[in-house]
Amino acid sequence: MTKKRVLSGIQPTGNLHLGNYLGSIRNWVEQQHNYENYFCVVDLHAITAPHDPQTLAPNSYTIAALYLACGINTEDASIFIQSHIPAHSELAWLLNCITPLNWLQDMIQFKEKAIKQGENVNVGLLDYPVLMAADILLYQADKVPVGEDQKQHLELTRDIAARFNRQFAKKQPVLKLPEALIQADGSRVMSLTDGTRKMSKSDPSDLSRINLLDSPELIQKKIKKCKTDLELGLNFDAIDRPECRNLLTLYMLMSGKTKAAVATECQDLGWGQFKPLLTEATIEHLRPIQTKYQEAMADKTYLESVLSNGRDRAATIAERTLADVKAAMGFSVRG
Repeated sequence: MTKKRVLSGIQPTGNLHLGNYLGSIRNWVEQQHNYENYFCVVDLHAITAPHDPQTLAPNSYTIAALYLACGINTEDASIFIQSHIPAHSELAWLLNCITPLNWLQDMIQFKEKAIKQGENVNVGLLDYPVLMAADILLYQADKVPVGEDQKQHLELTRDIAARFNRQFAKKQPVLKLPEALIQADGSRVMSLTDGTRKMSKSDPSDLSRINLLDSPELIQKKIKKCKTDLELGLNFDAIDRPECRNLLTLYMLMSGKTKAAVATECQDLGWGQFKPLLTEATIEHLRPIQTKYQEAMADKTYLESVLSNGRDRAATIAERTLADVKAAMGFSVRG
């Protein structure tokens, strides 16, 4: 039986944190044998916000190395850098020309980020979802791992694909409508400084997140300073204790223990007793990832070969899809 195809990617903006790992990458690793996987570093998306040209390329290699360190297997997945395949940009332009402007203006993330950027908001930020749609549709993905905050973008991708097929491919659809692949536990890891907000690379405070490459000393510092409450006894069910639920969930995921086991272990603990447990579990969980990351970064020849092979496999599919799209839209065939 042919495996379903999965496509996903992460921006090379800063270090990956536990939210990226627990909400995305760990699930990719656990499920990778079940799918035909394409995992990219979406550097074209990264420039929709102000960026440092000196760090864009190095950060892209960092993300690729972290993919490998977290357990992505090149036998099951193709790892590549988005901008290395020009078809992403070309298909995005073609899809721009059939996407109504009001669809993009209604996107929640655009509205939120546009407020932050003010007068400096750029067209790329508005157009971000169309580029994301091009990423997905180029590979005819069956499934796309997304968090709750990305579901609207995936629905837009489906709407764009359906609109294209109605206009240009009535007899035989050219673009496949992808489905969401959503993880349950850990899919929405919250900030260490505010249990009601998602852990994010864009948060100005580094204390709000634990990065995958943080040193043991820094992890200890961040957990020691993380926001808690004054109540004794820790449990998952207190609706008015978001930090408690978040930190217990992190401990469950970092330690590999069941929810029931964590609930029993921590029900009578105070924060002073619990934080060292979370610190130790986090350090030990991240230790092998950090070791493998250093090994991958030290062997640039190997890392380059992974990205080159991944690009070649991905480009074969992307270029075929792009050719089919252009043929359906009536473009001339290059001689």
